[in-house]
Amino acid sequence: MEPSAAPRCPACAEPVHADDDFCEACGRPLRGAAPPSFQPVPVPPAPALRTPPPGPPPAPQSRPAAAPCAECGGTDISADGYCEQCGLRQPSGREHVEIETAAAVGVSDRGLRHSRNEDAMAVASACGKVVAVVCDGVSSAPRPEDASRVAAETGAAMLTAQLTAGADPREATRAALARAGKAVAALADSPHDAPACTYVSAVVDDTAVTVGWTGDSRAYWISGGDGARPSAALTVDDSWAARMVELGLMTPAEAHADRRAHTVTAWLGADAGAIRPRAETFEPGGSGAVLLCSDGLWNYLPEAAELAEAVHTARARDPRRPPLEIVRTLVRTALEAGGHDNITVVLIPFPPSRAEAADRVPHGEARS
Repeated sequence: MEPSAAPRCPACAEPVHADDDFCEACGRPLRGAAPPSFQPVPVPPAPALRTPPPGPPPAPQSRPAAAPCAECGGTDISADGYCEQCGLRQPSGREHVEIETAAAVGVSDRGLRHSRNEDAMAVASACGKVVAVVCDGVSSAPRPEDASRVAAETGAAMLTAQLTAGADPREATRAALARAGKAVAALADSPHDAPACTYVSAVVDDTAVTVGWTGDSRAYWISGGDGARPSAALTVDDSWAARMVELGLMTPAEAHADRRAHTVTAWLGADAGAIRPRAETFEPGGSGAVLLCSDGLWNYLPEAAELAEAVHTARARDPRRPPLEIVRTLVRTALEAGGHDNITVVLIPFPPSRAEAADRVPHGEARS
């Protein structure tokens, strides 16, 4: 005999116990009169997810219109900065740059005849010494502004690192010049595409000035009197004119009047050959200033006495005139004389510690 089947709810057919009054599954009364027909409440299906219809396409991002060519006014400028109409490479944003620190100031300006500033400068300090570098891109070489920037930045960084490591200024100067030369040479894409620049540096402490150079960017000592040595050029140009004078073939006036005068005979770049890093140390013996500049300035004031007079005249108008204003005055002098080339000037008051101390005097107090 088979066991009887377990009771089930007459509404939902779920198993129930014989003594249950209600179905635990659907709530149907299991005893007495049956209520009206009972149907479980259907659960509506979840609505299907719908992707909203696409809206209008986003507006294209507008690009700022390229500045017109500095030479011809054309607007078709290539990605690497050349005007497709006249071929001129456009200004880089370095057309006028100023540096001001407690111990050194500098101004670099593109001048009136060039569309770009191909000069560069850098200023730093290390171990109580002031470091400065000025470089002038060789315009006949490709990308001269890249060469000058890389040389100035590399030279200043290497000078700082060498001095911090304990090298003496002459050793640091030679090492920095050699490293800058390698950095510029590395910019060359081929033997026929070799950026180039000139280079001059100074390391200045409270007793001496050490300069290094290649090319015709110059360093000058500007005497402040009080027993200091007379104003003098601290470098000798690597140029066609200087070579003619050295050989006794021309006087300085004749050589510098020649159209080949500014042709450099040594430079930094992949096509420069072996670099002869030169370093000279000068002891001023008194107060004054060290001035580094590109030929955009010294072409108008070539003699140390002329340059010193311009500095002293600018200072005489106001003995408390900040060094940066003096440098701006020198740059304006070159611009007013024609501004045929880029102009870069860095001025380091000597001794540096006196300049730094003066810079810390609060406004309103006298500066000795």
